[in-house]
Amino acid sequence: MERDGLSEHLIRTPQDLIRIKRDRGAWSRADIADLVKGITSAAIDDAQLGALAMAAYLNGLNSREVASLTLEVASSGRVLKWDKSGLQGPVVDKHSTGGVGDTVSLILAPILAAVGCHVPMISGRGLGITGGTLDKLESIPGYNCYPDLQHFVETVQKVGMAIAGAGRLAPADRRLYAVRDATATVDSVGLITASILSKKLAEGLDALVLDVKWGSGAVNRDRPAGRNLSESLREVADLAGLPVSIVLSEMDQPLSPAVGNALEVRLAIDYLCGRARPERLHALVLKLGEAVLEAAGESDRFSQVEAALEDGSAAEVFGRSVAAMGGPSDLISKPDQHLEEAPLSAPLCADHSGRIETMDAAAIGRLVCELGGGRIHAADRIDHAVGVSELASVGDPVESGQPIARIHVRQERELHPALDRLREAISVAEE
Repeated sequence: MERDGLSEHLIRTPQDLIRIKRDRGAWSRADIADLVKGITSAAIDDAQLGALAMAAYLNGLNSREVASLTLEVASSGRVLKWDKSGLQGPVVDKHSTGGVGDTVSLILAPILAAVGCHVPMISGRGLGITGGTLDKLESIPGYNCYPDLQHFVETVQKVGMAIAGAGRLAPADRRLYAVRDATATVDSVGLITASILSKKLAEGLDALVLDVKWGSGAVNRDRPAGRNLSESLREVADLAGLPVSIVLSEMDQPLSPAVGNALEVRLAIDYLCGRARPERLHALVLKLGEAVLEAAGESDRFSQVEAALEDGSAAEVFGRSVAAMGGPSDLISKPDQHLEEAPLSAPLCADHSGRIETMDAAAIGRLVCELGGGRIHAADRIDHAVGVSELASVGDPVESGQPIARIHVRQERELHPALDRLREAISVAEE
C-alpha cells in the first residue's frame, strides 16, 4: 500500500533512525520523510540531530538516500514558481561550496541580472573558516537577510536579483546546516549535496552553476575529494531534473585580496565599479557566468557581460538590490560612509626579496575567524570589520620591506600576534 509515494511503514523514533545509520544501515524514503518532518517540527532535538549527522558522516549515505533527503528537504517549506511571462530571461543561480576570500556571489549575481537573468540567490552563513555570504551582507547597515518571501520574489522580478537566507524555503536545512557546523560534520558528501541542492530546487531555477572548491581553504582538501562531491551533485541534480554546470576551482590560497566581511563587500564594490578586478577572481567570475548561461541555454548573453561591467549597469543592479533589502541607497557611491572599518590596521612586509611561494588559505581563514570575523561557536557574534586585505598572490615578485598584506583588528593587543600568524601563513622564496 502506498502513502504519498511512500510505502506504509512503522514511523521511526529518532533513536531508531540513529541506530539504523549507526549500525551502517540505510534509511528508506519513508524514514527520510520522517527524519525531515522531525527536524522541521523539532520532534528531533539538537542532540539527536547531531547524532544523526555524525552517523551519516561516519557511515555515509548512498545515492538513493541523498536524492531522497534532497527532495524531502526541498519540499519542507515553500517552493518558488515563477511566472515566466513577466521575466526578461532565465531564472539562474550560482553556489560555491565555500572558500576563503570567496566574494564571487556578490559580483556574479548583479552581472547576471544586468544581462537579463533573474537571480533568487539563497545563501548561508559561514561554515568553519569559510566565509558566509549572509555574514558579508550583514556588514551593510540595514540589510535584511530574512525578508518576507513575497518581498524577496518581487525584488528578483523588479531588480533582477536578491540575496537572502532561506527563510521559508527548505527550512529543514537551516537546522541541519547549523548542527553540521557545530559537530564537525560539514564535509559529509551526502549532507553537503542535500544542503546545496535542496535550497536550489526550492528556488525554482532554470539552471544552476556550482563552484566546487578544493584545497587547504575548502571543505574538499584535494582535487579527488572535489571530484567526488561534483559527481554526487551532478547525479542528484540530474535525478531532480535541474540543469547544472559544475566548475572545479583551487583554494590553496585565498581567492581574492580581501578576507573578512566588510572588506570583501568593499572589494566587490570596487570590482563592479572597475576600480580593481583581481586576476584570479575575475577569471573565475567569467568562467562561472559563462557556465551558468550555457546551462540555461542562453550562451549569447555572455557577450553582454563586459559591457555590463564597463557601463556600470552591474554595479547599479547591486546598489538597487541592497537598497531593496533595507540597505543604504548610496552604498555604491559612498561605501566608506557605510562599511565599518576596524580601529587598527598594519601592513605585513616581506622579510626579503623574492616571490610569493605559498599562501596558506586555511591558516588565513582561521586567523580571521579567531579575530571575530567568523564563528567558532554557532552563537558567536560576527565582527564585520576585522580581516586581511591587500593580499599579494602566489607567484608575485616582492622586494624586501614591501607590504604583502594588511591586517585589520579590533584591539591593540591583537595586532602583533595577528601579524606573526599572518607571516607564518605566507612564504617568500628567495629565488
